[in-house]
Amino acid sequence: MSELNTSPSSIEAETAVLPKFADFGLAPPILQALADQGYVHPTPIQAQAIPIVLQGRDVMGAAQTGTGKTASFSLPIIQQLLAHANSSASPARHPVRALILTPTRELADQVAENVKAYCRHTPLRATVVFGGVDMAPQTAALRSGIEIVIATPGRLLDHVQQKTLNLSQTQIFVMDEADRMLDMGFLPDLQRIINLLPKQRQNLMFSATFSPEIKKLAGSFLKDPLLIEVARSNATAERVTQLIYKVEEEAKRDAVVHLLRGRDLKQVLVFSNTKIGASRLSRELEKHGIKAAAIHGDKTQNERMAALEAFKNGGIDVLVATDVAARGLDIAELPCVINYDLPYNAEDYVHRIGRTGRAGASGDALSLYSDKDARLLADIEKLIKQKLVPAELQGFAPRASRGSDRPERSADRPAGRHADRGAERSADRGAENGDRRPAERTQRSYAPPRKEKVDPWFLKPYEPEVPVAPKPQAIDAKAGKTAQPQKRAALLGGVRKA
Repeated sequence: MSELNTSPSSIEAETAVLPKFADFGLAPPILQALADQGYVHPTPIQAQAIPIVLQGRDVMGAAQTGTGKTASFSLPIIQQLLAHANSSASPARHPVRALILTPTRELADQVAENVKAYCRHTPLRATVVFGGVDMAPQTAALRSGIEIVIATPGRLLDHVQQKTLNLSQTQIFVMDEADRMLDMGFLPDLQRIINLLPKQRQNLMFSATFSPEIKKLAGSFLKDPLLIEVARSNATAERVTQLIYKVEEEAKRDAVVHLLRGRDLKQVLVFSNTKIGASRLSRELEKHGIKAAAIHGDKTQNERMAALEAFKNGGIDVLVATDVAARGLDIAELPCVINYDLPYNAEDYVHRIGRTGRAGASGDALSLYSDKDARLLADIEKLIKQKLVPAELQGFAPRASRGSDRPERSADRPAGRHADRGAERSADRGAENGDRRPAERTQRSYAPPRKEKVDPWFLKPYEPEVPVAPKPQAIDAKAGKTAQPQKRAALLGGVRKA
């Protein structure tokens, strides 16, 4: 396999004036779809990638999140497949000719929306398949004939196993956010899918970051790929203002509330490292009168999609998410993202803050960290090659204790064993909700166990017993033998002579 071609055929971003989409030779139906959405000038990654993809070359595209990677591969794919477009009702006339793989359901749904919008004036058909929802509608769509399939790896293999999807005529294979796929453990599934594809095909790989592992994977199936970079690898968007605040771990929730109210923020995406943490933070914000919802892996796909839709249309102001939402969220004019937890993987920081400052807009990326996050912060600074100087959180005064604002227990309530248990459960709940300070336990009201008297005999030192001399046995004078004892038989009722 050939190595990645990074020079001299690598293409770097140019500061020249970007061309128009009409300059690429795209078909009128595609240009009409772009005009419907108000797109005239391509982004740098689109300007560099579209002409190369149209030539049929294998491509690795590296660009910051939010710079338009989806259009950079979907537009030339639609252009190439127009030669096979037809209006026949026969499913055989609509085989799968392009496969786009994404790591998450949200990203798959987002890419599918864009692809459908771009080919709306053409006879080409596109659909999306991902897990967490009923397979029946997806099966029906696939059996009706689909040229472009956008899928997550697991659900795609489910359809292949049930023989509702055939990849033998696939001409173009796209792997979007490949680094995330490796992080999520999709490598075995990716290898199985690649083995199902025809040998002769065009391969495209797009991502915001490219680690050495990703380049190794690309070298295993891409043929003489052209590396297209429009920004320094792992760089953050210039229009995103990054601020970090050092607070105690127990005060992070109060700090989020302070930032939301102090800055009067609406439509904010907050990232948590854990599913439990996301749910608890969402409930805490609701208690403070802030409309919030949480999305994470324990939520059903319908719940996650409903929360995203409510967030997009303004039904909720804050969406608390794990990294399952770090990819695939394309929300217009998202003004701010907040890192409630610094990510364990430094590259996820780039993707998280890439949710704001999209399509040339500006945005803020606010991060909270405590002493235990020092190593994570150092990894992020090393990755982005930028020093993040902590800022002061003006006017923030965390509560002394999360349980201080709770009403005290009534003095006339009986304090017995059950009351003590209730106090312990309240303290445990406080610990689960992030208060890691030692909980004060009420003194038990029952009496201590009674002490038994100790027999002094057990305290004496050990004294060996004096051996007892054996009794002399009677001798039978006549036989000269030792007399044998009389035999006895033990009965249940007692003992009697034999």
